[in-house]
Amino acid sequence: MTDKSLSSLSRMLSVLDLFSDNQTTWTAEGITEALQVSLPTGYRYVKMLVDAGLLQRAADSHYTLGPRIIVLDHYIRLADPVLAHGIPFMQELVEHTGFDCVLSGLYGHQVLDTHREFGKAPALLSYGRGRPRPLFLGAAPKAILSCFAPAQLHKVLDQNLDEVKAAGLPTEWSDFRKYFSAIRKAGYYFSNGELESNLAAVAAPLQKADGSILGAISLVTSVQRMAVMDMGQLTQLLIRAAQDITSRIP
Repeated sequence: MTDKSLSSLSRMLSVLDLFSDNQTTWTAEGITEALQVSLPTGYRYVKMLVDAGLLQRAADSHYTLGPRIIVLDHYIRLADPVLAHGIPFMQELVEHTGFDCVLSGLYGHQVLDTHREFGKAPALLSYGRGRPRPLFLGAAPKAILSCFAPAQLHKVLDQNLDEVKAAGLPTEWSDFRKYFSAIRKAGYYFSNGELESNLAAVAAPLQKADGSILGAISLVTSVQRMAVMDMGQLTQLLIRAAQDITSRIP
């Protein structure tokens, strides 16, 4: 495949990146304008993606993401070793605590929830499987970031300075590093109304012995219910589950 073909393929696949919470449908003309390609090229991209099932036609000459993505998500779930080994431990945590249990993963620079086991009084979460979470708010993202090597963490700070500031975190490198070092030392992070005002969560990182980060496991409930819990006992249960999951993944 030539460089030109690769460039065209990359640009065509970038159509999928145009979809977001704020814009779930696009016209072929809108796609063409967003990608800054000719109209015939834009229509060709749309047709090829429709033929592949990655886009589908909706009302008023708009297009939405297609059914093939649902099928691919099914295969992703089947192939995910964290899900395969983690769900039994999540169910055990739910049984012991009555709280919701959530698995989150790091994909590039995005934190995504990948699975949720529901407790006795399921929390109303704004985020679910597939919806990117803020990188600097909430228990799971901070538990994950705490495991970054210094150089990797420094890069995250440099690339997201405005977001770090908006989250109320230190913007000076030395203070930023100390903040996450404290989380790493504790082995967990407790979020109290941080991402959603009525919810509290405690998360432990899923980190293998070689240092690689698989994600985080969290227990989520209302602020009121979390306030009456024995935090020491809760974090011990969570950290042990995280260790049991990662020890089973090759």
